[in-house]
Amino acid sequence: MGLREDLERFREIGEQRRPDLAEFIREGDLSGSSRDAVRIPVKLVDLPSFEYDQRDMGGVGQGRDGTPQPGQPVDVPGDPGDADGDEDGEEGEPGEDGGEHGYYEMDPEEFARELDEELGLDLEPKGKRVVEEMEGDFTELTRAGPNSTLDFEQLFKRGLKRKLATDFDEEYVREACRVAGADARAVFEFCREENVLVSLAWIREAIADLDEEGVDLEKYADFDDFAARVERDSVDERIRREGLQQVPFRREDERYRQPEVIEKKQKNVVVVNIRDVSGSMRETKRELVERTFTPLDWYLTGKYDEAEFRYVAHDADAWEVERGEFFGIRSGGGTRISSAYDLAAEILEEYPFSEWNRYVFAAGDSENSSDDTVENVVPLMRDIPANLHAYVETQPGGNTINATHAEEVERELADRDNVVVARVGGPEDVTDAIRTILSTEGGEDT
Repeated sequence: MGLREDLERFREIGEQRRPDLAEFIREGDLSGSSRDAVRIPVKLVDLPSFEYDQRDMGGVGQGRDGTPQPGQPVDVPGDPGDADGDEDGEEGEPGEDGGEHGYYEMDPEEFARELDEELGLDLEPKGKRVVEEMEGDFTELTRAGPNSTLDFEQLFKRGLKRKLATDFDEEYVREACRVAGADARAVFEFCREENVLVSLAWIREAIADLDEEGVDLEKYADFDDFAARVERDSVDERIRREGLQQVPFRREDERYRQPEVIEKKQKNVVVVNIRDVSGSMRETKRELVERTFTPLDWYLTGKYDEAEFRYVAHDADAWEVERGEFFGIRSGGGTRISSAYDLAAEILEEYPFSEWNRYVFAAGDSENSSDDTVENVVPLMRDIPANLHAYVETQPGGNTINATHAEEVERELADRDNVVVARVGGPEDVTDAIRTILSTEGGEDT
């Protein structure tokens, strides 16, 4: 294999800029990232190249430090004797230094795109808060407006529609007036039955004109005889034959074009993250919560124009904390999950559902005080409007006897399409839990 092939091989290795994203979420170090920048460690690969030895080699055939005396040992560059030592003759420790690493930094938008591709997600955020109204194309029609915006096409169409609806074959009606014994009322009734829109006054005037002209008014024995002998021309046939002489326009036919009002909506989201910090939530469970919630925060930050996160910790009581404290708190108290949902409901009053997309994510080991889930938590989850309520159960060793919260939520809220339970028993379950949560949004609106 030549140098060119070696270079291509090393370049391909170098282009693998980061490990698999799912692997990073499950096992990587999340602490180096912030809300606005996700830092993923990558191995640095140096491409091979020729380098000159910086030592003074002297002339051709000349030894170092002048000409050696007879019997004096000669140091030869590249002598195997120098390979394991340094300039002081001390031996180095093999494998002492780790591989060199760098970081690939992506913003939340890129992280969201990558995670969509990695997990097969397709979350399309909804815009809610109107932040700007602008004028679009002139597609709206109104009954009033400046003359410069009068829509002549609409005016003509409405006039033509009236023309076609009210026009009739005058010669056909004049012939109907020549039915023996038929007065104006009888001719009018016949025309109505034939869907000929002619007025009674017009028929009376036509009969008078025919009588004045001395035309035979008993040409047809009755209307059946007339219908059998005379064929009526349709309006469109007459227009094709005779052309359109005039179109009757009226004031009510006028329509004026106005620009469409386009509302620009901002995609806002508020996420209330809830974590059980009671005595049963030990280090392993805490880490699983962090591995699940942190990528969710990054993902939603990248998906929405504005994202706000509130953090609620609870044991038997609940209190709001900063993100930096959220994953590290641990108390020795009991557990009453409804206290956290009471506080979440208060927090969400600041974010009207008509203007904000709302997510409530809770996590714990499914242990809760007796009857609190069914009597308090479930009604609160029903009453709090949100795009999604999610509960993440962390039980690395399998459920204990009293860890029933997740099961009760699933059973009691099976009729809701915006409630989901995900179970995380170890790091290998994290990405599946994230997929389950983000693909379950019910998208209820108000």
